[in-house]
Amino acid sequence: MSEVDQIARFRREHGLDELVDVHTHFMPTSVMDKVWAYFDSAGPLVGRHWPISYRTSEEERVERLRAFGVRCFTSMVYPHKPDMAAWLNSWAADFAARTPGCLHTSTFYPEPEAGAYVTSALDAGTKVFKSHLQVGDYTPFDPLLTEVWGLLEDAEVPIVVHCGSGPAPGTHTGPGPMAELLRRHPKLTVIVAHMGLPEYVDFLDLAERYERVHLDTTMAFTDFVEEDTPFPREALPRLDVLRSKILLGSDFPNIPYTYLHQLEALARVAPDSDWLRAVCHDNAAALFGIEQRGRSPGQGDRGRPSRS
Repeated sequence: MSEVDQIARFRREHGLDELVDVHTHFMPTSVMDKVWAYFDSAGPLVGRHWPISYRTSEEERVERLRAFGVRCFTSMVYPHKPDMAAWLNSWAADFAARTPGCLHTSTFYPEPEAGAYVTSALDAGTKVFKSHLQVGDYTPFDPLLTEVWGLLEDAEVPIVVHCGSGPAPGTHTGPGPMAELLRRHPKLTVIVAHMGLPEYVDFLDLAERYERVHLDTTMAFTDFVEEDTPFPREALPRLDVLRSKILLGSDFPNIPYTYLHQLEALARVAPDSDWLRAVCHDNAAALFGIEQRGRSPGQGDRGRPSRS
């Protein structure tokens, strides 16, 4: 059975007509090629063998997600140096305009122009931003970002932030910087990438403390991650408590296993099918204002009532 068929079966079993994936990567070809080369070399921010499972053309990757039943997805772009973010934002705006289902994604970097191009991106209808504190190697408290955080807090536009110290720690990763950023900007709409691995518990604490803090499941609970940084078993009950704040993320196409495996890994820790429906679709649909489409017959009757 093909992976497409297996994912279709997974969705039928759990009453999921469609998926919403908040952490997928589409980038200019020249940038994606460099990202893949970095993974191929097992660079210091990777630290281990990391084959790319979906190394195909942009068009093929889009069609693969659609075949998997992913209705909406992102084009996570992120700069690693100055004078790059505005160009990435321009590319991502064009990609979203020509790619139905893509949530218009933007990014930023600490530089004098950041406030201006973030304002332009918001005016252009950006739905989500990406901040990569590990790759960008910048502190969120850089004075050049003060205006940016204020703009994003006021706009209530979600920001996917790679702030955990996995797969390798960065100068400014870990729960401390994000806790201080949220103290200064408590209304920021943050999606903590990778469930904050490996500091899972600390980021669960932040999600409980702040109304607008969420977590995405990118790579969490998979065999690849569990081998080195297992999710603490004693924290599993908190996934149920926070079921309305957890969103499906995958890191597609830059994952060393199949998309199906990420879904099956979530099923292993899911309290019930309602949790899977909330995580894999409903929570992101609510956060991004995605119109709900019809449910499968009988959906909502299984397990306990959804609290999403």
